Amino acid sequence: MAFTPSKDYKRHAREQKKMEKRLAREEARLDKLAAQRAADEAAAEEAIKKEALDAQAKIEADFEAELEAEAAAERNSMVAC
Repeated sequence: MAFTPSKDYKRHAREQKKMEKRLAREEARLDKLAAQRAADEAAAEEAIKKEALDAQAKIEADFEAELEAEAAAERNSMVAC
């Protein structure tokens, strides 16, 4: 006589398969969220670095302009003499 699995066994196997799929979807969703957070953090860090570089460049440009203005004023005072 052949052995056939009971309906309870089949139902349990089906439910187990559904649970594994659900867990895989949840894990994929969490991985996607973690990747998005990492990308957001990297973008924020990059923005902060760019802002700092822009501020430094502005300070240097202001300094160069001030130096040039002083040099021009000095040249004008030498010409007047």
